[in-house]
Amino acid sequence: MDGILNLYKPLGITSTQALTQVRRITGERHSGHAGSLDPLAEGVLLICLGGATKLVEALMNQPKVYRTVAALDVTSPSFDLELDTTRVPVVQPPTREQVAEVLRGLEGVSEQVPPATSAVKLRGRPAYELARAGRTPVLMPRRIQIYWIHVHRYDWPLLDFEVACGRGTYIRALIRDIGARLATGGCLTALQRRAVGPFWSDTSWTLERLQSSVDPAASVLPLADARRLLTEPPVILPQRPVEP
Repeated sequence: MDGILNLYKPLGITSTQALTQVRRITGERHSGHAGSLDPLAEGVLLICLGGATKLVEALMNQPKVYRTVAALDVTSPSFDLELDTTRVPVVQPPTREQVAEVLRGLEGVSEQVPPATSAVKLRGRPAYELARAGRTPVLMPRRIQIYWIHVHRYDWPLLDFEVACGRGTYIRALIRDIGARLATGGCLTALQRRAVGPFWSDTSWTLERLQSSVDPAASVLPLADARRLLTEPPVILPQRPVEP
């Protein structure tokens, strides 16, 4: 079975656990995923089967679209709900115009410091292992690309927005930086990966649908088609959503 499965990873399981279930259902052991999602995140997880494992790097380099909700009145060491949150006192909540201005300022190429609880490796060890051991890792900034950010709803303290970004962007670090610029807290409370390049959540397969399919191979985009989709024509980045 050679090709790409556009899987909708549910909340509550790791990307590795999702991959294990796909292997059991399809019977294809030679497989991997292109870019993991935390257990607290859901959405597009591309599973490369058979010969398609050679496309993992190309897929990880594709632009991604996320929709997320941030709470601006709290923070946590992980900048999400994995660890206990702490309330951040804010005398005057920022206006929608102030929020929009900060988000516009984050678009483009910039440098981002990954969260201390990320999987970035230091001397062969993931940063989150050091953080959990009480040793705060010092991580270097990494260059990232934010193509656009679109606000769907702002109702203090919750900010619901969508972002198109390049490889290596941490959404919870982006929320941390938004809070720092607004002089508020910043904690990710919900995250959905809507797209990876041309693969969208609207056409994803759930594990339940895959399990009940009489022919799991029907869910897989053949290797030749996957290569053609990634190169002919080049992937076009999704456009910014239209303002309501």
